[in-house]
Amino acid sequence: MADFDAIYEDDDDSDTNLDEDDAPRVQEPIVIRGAGNMTVFGLSNRFSLDFPSALMSRVAPEEFKATITRVNGILKRTLPINAKWLFCGCMCCCCTLGCSLWPVICLSKRTQRSIEKMLEWENCYLYHKLGLHWRLAKRQGESSSLLEYVLLIEFVPKIPIYRPD
Repeated sequence: MADFDAIYEDDDDSDTNLDEDDAPRVQEPIVIRGAGNMTVFGLSNRFSLDFPSALMSRVAPEEFKATITRVNGILKRTLPINAKWLFCGCMCCCCTLGCSLWPVICLSKRTQRSIEKMLEWENCYLYHKLGLHWRLAKRQGESSSLLEYVLLIEFVPKIPIYRPD
């Protein structure tokens, strides 16, 4: 009876270690590469509208196509202007010691920011509810060592709220 009120310290720390079954499994992100014929500072002038099979039963093809169409619309508006400034900057590069390329660099950053803002809006209002997260990311090209911008669709792991701590 003396051991009834005694407090013993557990030497087994198995509660703090996550088992392989408890860890949430996350799929590899889906990579959507540029499908255009012109690239300015790694950003292609359009992305393909082909629906990836890994998104089947996750998102409707119409929603996917609408998002890609919005991204392509931003690229269609901004990249021709960027290409013209790049051409003019290259023509005057020797005279200005490279300073003539600054406008096209700033325009390229603005294009990236506008795509990221649009994707963040889409994530907040649609894709986070479906367990997806879209983002613009730099990846190494398939055939060259140059970096290119791609659209990544990441799967957000579901948090087990009913599992005890």
